[in-house]
Amino acid sequence: MTGSRSRTQARHAPAPDRSLHWQPRFAVDARLTLESLRRGRDDPTHRVEADGTLWRSALTASGPVTYRIRQQRLDDLQIDAWGAGAAELVDRIRTELGAGDRPDLFRPGHPVLRAACRRMPGLRVPCTSRLFEAIVPAIIEQRVIGPDAAASFGRLVRAHGERAPGPAPVGMRVPPSPEVWRTLPSWEWRRAGVDLQRSRTVILTARHAVRLDQAAGDPARAYELMARLPGIGTWTAAQVGHRALGDADALPLGDYHLGRMTGMALLGRPLADDEIEEFYEPFRPHRYRVVRLLELTAWPAPRRAPRAPLRRPLR
Repeated sequence: MTGSRSRTQARHAPAPDRSLHWQPRFAVDARLTLESLRRGRDDPTHRVEADGTLWRSALTASGPVTYRIRQQRLDDLQIDAWGAGAAELVDRIRTELGAGDRPDLFRPGHPVLRAACRRMPGLRVPCTSRLFEAIVPAIIEQRVIGPDAAASFGRLVRAHGERAPGPAPVGMRVPPSPEVWRTLPSWEWRRAGVDLQRSRTVILTARHAVRLDQAAGDPARAYELMARLPGIGTWTAAQVGHRALGDADALPLGDYHLGRMTGMALLGRPLADDEIEEFYEPFRPHRYRVVRLLELTAWPAPRRAPRAPLRRPLR
């Protein structure tokens, strides 16, 4: 039934506002690359159909957008977009899909990593340049297990995000604007299971959304701005870095499962917390790439949260 409805929808879909047929000179697996942007199976901003078609929604500086990515080969992609943000999205989609990433410079010494690279030649580190879009769910993920964070984020987006434009699959929504996040009443956060500290961090961060997004082209500046924000620590900044900044070195120090996942896959024993940073040092500037390869091949979906509450006082 779902497949039939999708085919019917496709036949009657309005023409895209902007399209791109991209044939990169390197392998790109769009679904695998952008999977790291997905927040749980029921993320209302991300949908994968049975035939592999990927749908996503976003709120660009130009406005909301729905985009669809279809590909038959790793070097042939068709991107269609609808909405006020269609032109901006399509203009930047190559970058979002990791055109600036350099996995070819990664030299995996360990057989587990070599095998992972062979199995996933089209995996790249994405770069959406939408920092605020990435930082909100990262904050919601602080100190809670992944499924709970995904449920909270999904509930808030479904309740307060607008319907995705164009022929988006039923139920898809565009992430709320910074102004909407900033003005959500306290009871909406409580209903979604988000505590006061995390909701306060989102609200405070929303006041700096424009500056954050403007810094997307300068990762050093973006990290500097995030470091100044109360409640944003190394782990949260890394979650933004490998999604919005294309940072293949964004090591999520403090991640709940990082030591065990890495150690068991590459050493045969868990790494202690104080061993992790030193162990990853030889992998610079591909430390996050190693983490992602292990997440996708050697370990179940990790709990996306730092180990302990952030202690930085509000200022």
